Amino acid sequence: MLKSLLKTFSFTLNTAILNTDIQNFINNHLQSNISEIVLKGTTFDAVTTKELIEQIEAKVKCEKKLPIWFKTPLIYYPNKLNIEQTSSETTADYKASLMHGKSMIDVTGGFGVDCYYFSKQFDLVTHCEIDKKLSEIVAHNYKQLLVSNIKTIHTDGLEYLEKTDEALDWIYIDPSRRHDSKGKVFLLNDCLPNVPEHLELLFQHSKNIMIKTSPLLDISVGIGELQFVKTIHVVAVNNEVKELLWILEDGFTGDIHIKTINLKHGSDDYFEFQLKDEKSLESQYSQPLTYLYEPNTAILKAGAFNTVPEKLSIFKLHKHSHLYTSESLIPFPGRRFKIENIIPYNKKELKQLVITKANITTRNFPETVEQIRKKLGIKDGGDLYLFFTTDTDGNKIVLVCNKIK
Repeated sequence: MLKSLLKTFSFTLNTAILNTDIQNFINNHLQSNISEIVLKGTTFDAVTTKELIEQIEAKVKCEKKLPIWFKTPLIYYPNKLNIEQTSSETTADYKASLMHGKSMIDVTGGFGVDCYYFSKQFDLVTHCEIDKKLSEIVAHNYKQLLVSNIKTIHTDGLEYLEKTDEALDWIYIDPSRRHDSKGKVFLLNDCLPNVPEHLELLFQHSKNIMIKTSPLLDISVGIGELQFVKTIHVVAVNNEVKELLWILEDGFTGDIHIKTINLKHGSDDYFEFQLKDEKSLESQYSQPLTYLYEPNTAILKAGAFNTVPEKLSIFKLHKHSHLYTSESLIPFPGRRFKIENIIPYNKKELKQLVITKANITTRNFPETVEQIRKKLGIKDGGDLYLFFTTDTDGNKIVLVCNKIK
């Protein structure tokens, strides 16, 4: 079966890596010390020690990030940098849920995780990848993953679009954030390819474009660089923002809609709002009441500071604190706490509480968590949560809380 599979490809890859004995070696050494493998070397004539280590390191990174790839036999892995830069299965699945149609193209295909999930929403997906070896790896892996509706092409995706008159339902692009001269970059104009520079070409082939960018890109800056922004998705996984997704629709002139999602085990947090509303709303403020709320990182990245209290009928502690409070407990897209005590920030009073271990958070506070721990001798951990913040009157306070599960 393996021989017949390999005959269907014109590989420049070292297909000996797929031999049973070498695959067994890789799988048996996923937990091994890489340095020891380097020192011992291998007895295989057909592959080098470097190639084996590359396969082992990349596969290890896939165990949690790409479990389908990890569990599928005879997957060929690129170097670990490609795995680090690719979408996780979790975020790729979310992206795919936002699009559907007959045909789409991924202009910057990479390791092909996004296209795998796009293929569940489209009749035909075109995967463009400028790196020949990576393109061949992806083509091989799709066969192993039993995917038949993805066309892999070794080419520059933009050059491909320039040479075709193909009309597509969607175009997806994830520009590289590594610039030859500037190093790691975040502005869209500095990424490769330069998406703002090529929007006219992209819209010639599709009315709908999705762009993935770094979570570090400032949303207002991105809006300024792009055209026809319809929706922005702020995607977090387990409260860590992973990516921003920009939905562009040719000719769109309406209000920009922002959707935040925190993908978690068991349940996901959603919150959405119109950008214009956030700019026009004024929060209502209050001293801390019975319950405290801390928004998830997706909401904080989206800047929904005034929309949260307006939509959820709760109060803000201070304009710059981004913590909220209410007298009655409500469902909330973030962490919820019961306030047990409110004390002024005073070393003497804090010492009287005899707190030796707690989880510390600072919001709109002049000292860092590290400085507070050192000053008060409080170790990290335990069931107690301390919020060092500023109230609506400008006073520095400490909220002693228990987390509500």
